[in-house]
Amino acid sequence: MRRTCARVASAALLGVLLLAAGASAQESVRVGVYKDGRYTVERVPMETYVARVLAGEAARESPPAALEALAIVIRTYATTNLGRHTAAGFDLCDQTHCQVMRTATAATTRAAVATAGQRLYYQGTPATVYYSASCGGHTQRPSSVWPGAADPPYLPVQDDDACEGTPAWTSTVAVADLQRSLRSAGFAGTLRGLRIDGRDASGRVLALSLTGMTPNRISGQDVRMAVARTLGPLVLQSAAFEVAREGAAYRFSGHGFGHGVGLCVIGSVKRATRGESAAAMLAVYFPGTTIGTSGGTTIGPVPAPRVRPVPPPTIGPTPPATIGPTTGALPAPSPSTAGSRAAAVAVELPEGDEGERRVIEALVARERATMDAALGLTAPMDASAADRVAPLPVVIHGVVASFEAAARVPWFTLGAARDGVIHLPPLSVVRTRGGLERALRRQLVHLRVDSVLAARPAWVREGAAAWFAVPESPIPARPGACPSAAELTAPTSPGAFADATARARACFARALTRAGGRWQSVR
Repeated sequence: MRRTCARVASAALLGVLLLAAGASAQESVRVGVYKDGRYTVERVPMETYVARVLAGEAARESPPAALEALAIVIRTYATTNLGRHTAAGFDLCDQTHCQVMRTATAATTRAAVATAGQRLYYQGTPATVYYSASCGGHTQRPSSVWPGAADPPYLPVQDDDACEGTPAWTSTVAVADLQRSLRSAGFAGTLRGLRIDGRDASGRVLALSLTGMTPNRISGQDVRMAVARTLGPLVLQSAAFEVAREGAAYRFSGHGFGHGVGLCVIGSVKRATRGESAAAMLAVYFPGTTIGTSGGTTIGPVPAPRVRPVPPPTIGPTPPATIGPTTGALPAPSPSTAGSRAAAVAVELPEGDEGERRVIEALVARERATMDAALGLTAPMDASAADRVAPLPVVIHGVVASFEAAARVPWFTLGAARDGVIHLPPLSVVRTRGGLERALRRQLVHLRVDSVLAARPAWVREGAAAWFAVPESPIPARPGACPSAAELTAPTSPGAFADATARARACFARALTRAGGRWQSVR
């Protein structure tokens, strides 16, 4: 009852203040509120949403300037991420996957009203922004956290003298628990050794060597998220750490909390305490952006920051390409195409991979068009029909167990198309075992050809997927017998599946030639 009364009072206060400020109440957000294992959709006015997210994301007892700076970032983030949960029927969830939403307070309400309608803009469009609890003294660039993400100039790696490296933390993780976390992310084997192989420009761990496991390398961000999904988010609070073996455990010592990209919440609180305005601190964390209203009216440029840039990394070797995506970064779609992008593709990502959303959405759209062209099919939609066509759902799972339960195939098959939905295992697995593009292409082909080829042998369908995914790969002169359905649908090991898929591909290629290039006629 007390919480309900507080919510009603805060809502009433917000309404009064908005009316007094002449702010628009037209904007709203469809929020998925998670409770009892399911989401219910609540339509929340934008400024109410900002006030409630401030209550969930801001540090306790934050000064007004810090709350106002974060309010502008929260509103900008909501604007550029609307439609993230399109397939589920809402825009944003109320969990850490999007932005945590709680009951607004008087302080968060005042900050929302004081900044009503204000967002960060870069070159006339809403900026892609992030924030974390603590950068640990050094902010991070997006691509170092989410491989393939764009690195706009307003999200640099730089020192943050206000954060001062807080908080410092230590965690002791049993070897068995760390091995369990790695296996949940798709790594196989027995962990016998762990060594930091390099650091990036911010000082965070770039890569670690894993003795006894396959693959034998993992990025600092990926190990942090693998541990978070199995042991909790407070074990490895950031990728800025040292590690040492202590008997049957590893001791991690680090600083900071979160990915470190964009605004540092702890740093903003300290800046506000020493008298900096919201605009001044946004100048530090997002240099080159402009604060404007929802209608695009410029309030004024964010003043040029006085920061000390961090030099390029000099520690450790460059990690192999398998840690990152198999192609270069794709350009992020502009806000003018955001609606058609969201309608064309509905991607579900685990929390730790959200920074790659635009890259992956663009990749799915591009590869779908490529596969449709290769199959000689009419594309299912164009931009002008975006509002009339159901989006293509793609689910990228955070752990192997989740993928296997949904896809009903072993993790090493690297994907499945079930009931019109593409399921993929964790990105760290896909990227180290063949590449995201190849795995995605295979399932896109399955979605288009399986119903047509339903009465044919399993090798025809899997062979078509493998052939069109990588048509330039050579076919062996003597490929062997075409695989049985059991070899493809219930493989016993990664090697067995790879062999069966290669034979299916070769059989399909030969049959395709006999069919005059018509895949629909392959038998």
